[in-house]
Amino acid sequence: MPHTQSLPEEARRAPEHSSVALVIASVAVLLLLASLDQTIVSTALPTIVADLGGLEHLSWVVTAYILASTVVAPLYGKLGDLYGRRNVVIFSVSLFLSGSVLCGLSDSMGFLIAARALQGLGGGGLFVLALSIIGDVIPPKERGKVQGVFAGVFGVSSVAGPLLGGWFVDALSWHWIFFINLPFGALALAGFIFGFKAHPERVAHKIDYAGALALTLSLSSLVLLTALGGKEFALTSPIGLGLMGLFGAATVSFVAIERKASEPILPIGLFKMNVFSIASAISFVSGALMFGALTFIPVFLQMAKGASATQSGLQLIPMTFGILAASTVSGQYMSRTGRYRILPVIGLSFATLSLLSLTRLSPEMASWSLWLSLAGLGMGMGCIFPVTTTAVQNAVPRQQIGTATAAGLMFRQVGASIAVALFGALFASRMARMMGEAHIEGLSNVTELGPQVLAQLPATTRQLIGDTISGALHPVYWIAAGLALCGLALALLMKEIPLRSREA
Repeated sequence: MPHTQSLPEEARRAPEHSSVALVIASVAVLLLLASLDQTIVSTALPTIVADLGGLEHLSWVVTAYILASTVVAPLYGKLGDLYGRRNVVIFSVSLFLSGSVLCGLSDSMGFLIAARALQGLGGGGLFVLALSIIGDVIPPKERGKVQGVFAGVFGVSSVAGPLLGGWFVDALSWHWIFFINLPFGALALAGFIFGFKAHPERVAHKIDYAGALALTLSLSSLVLLTALGGKEFALTSPIGLGLMGLFGAATVSFVAIERKASEPILPIGLFKMNVFSIASAISFVSGALMFGALTFIPVFLQMAKGASATQSGLQLIPMTFGILAASTVSGQYMSRTGRYRILPVIGLSFATLSLLSLTRLSPEMASWSLWLSLAGLGMGMGCIFPVTTTAVQNAVPRQQIGTATAAGLMFRQVGASIAVALFGALFASRMARMMGEAHIEGLSNVTELGPQVLAQLPATTRQLIGDTISGALHPVYWIAAGLALCGLALALLMKEIPLRSREA
């Protein structure tokens, strides 16, 4: 155990910052950049493939970033706890911006995928460290307000990413979706360096390298299995079975290693805490619901309702407003009352009802009905996101804030990755079967569909395709609603530790 515990209380609580406002603003920009890069590439992918080739490796442009950012998140949390978040943030941002430069300069698909992985290695740290820093500079009872703002940033990025990506491709070139990170990242980094002072203490450290390796293998195999299984390889193929075996063995090894490690990356003892274990489960569910539900709405709008890419992006705005409104109100509620338990209960109730309403998707569905469902889902997420981070940071010792925050984000990322992959596989298989049954000439695969193709088809065929797409999506939202209901049951089991008005 580091000897910081022997320091006087005042020294351990000495502020590491000179300007809270500057730190929060800088962290918000860094968080925005990291979250945007998960979604901004989506609308640019067809153009990137047309420019660089390598259609068979297309999914790796997205998977490389998500995989890299997911596996390093717990390690960044621990490094921030051990070596101070200021130094680790500087390293993380520098890595992220270096990856952005290389992505923008890419002249082949292989180079772009490698650069995206490097970018993800930095981006994964931005998520963890951004939220951990708030645990350093803001008392627990006041964190709800800031976490609410950050939840809003996360929600805005989920919608703004595809819109910005499309705009850059049309107005400039796809390279600029990466180059735009440089000025904003440099400005935010400068603000952070000036606003966040290094902690004066120096301690002896011992990095849990064996635990880091086991966790990396576990998360890598799981993300690869869910992202590429059934597409690049069959789940029952040697590669699929090998990844399953690797996941099981690495997970068991990780638990065994963490039980004996002197400074574990993810202390197993944290899972004995009700707040941490329940909040982690809710983080997994919320990530699965948000990305799992959001991914297929543009597909429905473009393919079943005939909307353009820009129009489909704009119709996601009600969800963003829902996240912003609910996260702001939730943050204010936590700050005024010091309580939070009721918020995920309300949020998951909203999410369940909204997802149930999305099981009625059809080409004839009124726009206002869809907007209402998306706004409700956004409000549900806005009630959840600030709570899962704030409640955990309030419950764990200060020296474990980074580790605990990283775990929550890791579970959210893994939930999102698994949901998108599994829901995508379900949707694609049902589309193939339903389109085959409908005998739509020349269209047997969902990847053959596109706005240009649809526009050239007769109205009756477009209607048939719209009904087919809607029907293929119904099970996705039924499963998502069931998952939200499970999350609601978990939320009812969460204990409440009143938020402190200052650091303990």
